[in-house]
Amino acid sequence: MRIAVPNKGRLHEPTLSLLERAGLHVEETADRQLYADTVDEDVTVLFARAADIPEYVRDGAADLGVTGLDQAAESGGVVDDAAAAAEGDLVDLLDLGYGSCRLVLAAPEDGDVSAVEDLADRTVATEFPNVTRAYLDRVGVDADVVTVTGATELTPHVDMADAIVDITSTGTTLKVNRLAVIDDVLDSSVRLFARPDVVDDAKVEQVVTAFESVLAADGRRYLMMNAPKDRLDEVKEVIPGLGGPTVMDVEADENGNGMVAVHAVVDERDVFETISELRAVGATGILVTEIERLVE
Repeated sequence: MRIAVPNKGRLHEPTLSLLERAGLHVEETADRQLYADTVDEDVTVLFARAADIPEYVRDGAADLGVTGLDQAAESGGVVDDAAAAAEGDLVDLLDLGYGSCRLVLAAPEDGDVSAVEDLADRTVATEFPNVTRAYLDRVGVDADVVTVTGATELTPHVDMADAIVDITSTGTTLKVNRLAVIDDVLDSSVRLFARPDVVDDAKVEQVVTAFESVLAADGRRYLMMNAPKDRLDEVKEVIPGLGGPTVMDVEADENGNGMVAVHAVVDERDVFETISELRAVGATGILVTEIERLVE
């Protein structure tokens, strides 16, 4: 099975990190090499431009692809369910939680376009013509779409367009160019895509589970502690954990009192306060560790 991943840019390193954490270590390769083996002899990585990855998957050069939803939507249809897929559609299997951005409709702050309806019979410039046309059809506005390959934000100021559809993360570039957001066109992040015919493949399901386990572990911490057996109910109230903490009997303390070992998974943001509360109900030897993967 081949997984197409970005060969450079801001998505390259996070994607390789995800593969590593999921247990799919990519073997070192020479620069510009197209393919790389992983520790799983059945899985190969194909390096490609992020914009080309959807087409690699559609054409069968790869079975899975990791790239932005914006790129996949621009290149063709994207569905959530393989059963609903038409010919050429990709199935959006999993939101990988990084590379977040928005495609927005924006126009000059001091112009006469303040709502999408104002674009009737006007011109919109974009690097995403297919997404833009689909959006205009969705909102029922008839406007011309001009495809540009860079510096989209400049086109309204040189009379090439009345508005733009462009990617924004922080909105800084739009503000610098005196452009105001009129509407959100598409919320995008990096996703795992597949062709409909491979969705039920056992190896694909294995990869999805591995990625899900990494995502589930993000922001979680594993707590281990000893606690008096007669105060276990109080400890449970502090750390309910995933379906309740794991409790094991241990030897009595130096005073002969019964003790238990308690293990639980908690949100990282709750750890600071949770430790104080656990100490207040008699927990000792509290250990906090990171979690690499968590299969729920």
